[in-house]
Amino acid sequence: MKRAPQEMRTYSLTAITAGRRSLFQVTATAELFIDTIQTYRLKQKFELYCFVVMPDHVYLLPTPAPDTPLEKTVQLIKGGFSFRLKHKLEVWERGYYDRRILDGMSFDTCRQYIEQNPVRAHLATHAHEYAYTSATRPEMVDPKPAWFQGENQG
Repeated sequence: MKRAPQEMRTYSLTAITAGRRSLFQVTATAELFIDTIQTYRLKQKFELYCFVVMPDHVYLLPTPAPDTPLEKTVQLIKGGFSFRLKHKLEVWERGYYDRRILDGMSFDTCRQYIEQNPVRAHLATHAHEYAYTSATRPEMVDPKPAWFQGENQG
């Protein structure tokens, strides 16, 4: 099956923990999730431009690999984390929320929204003070894609 070009496949993703449990308040659990997304990122299953791990949900800004549908990317992330966590209870709510990013301005707005989430939730005064975000771990994300760099796109 032919996939849409990469420049049409960048998404804002949100996944919520089952029952909105504050699963990621535990440092080891939050770090395990970050390690999971980094494992798949380094295996080139997707590019990742920013992330934040909140107590009961996560936000990501990825582009799936050319041969990988968005659904498979989410399955790797949620399923991979659940498998590694080895939790007896449900870990995630069913499904996820996604929004396709169409231009550079939307990309920048989305990245800022994701990284500022801990500030809006009163978990930090500044985004770079929150431990579980790409705002404090720039080495764990990819640069803004070339297709969003154009002057006409923000």
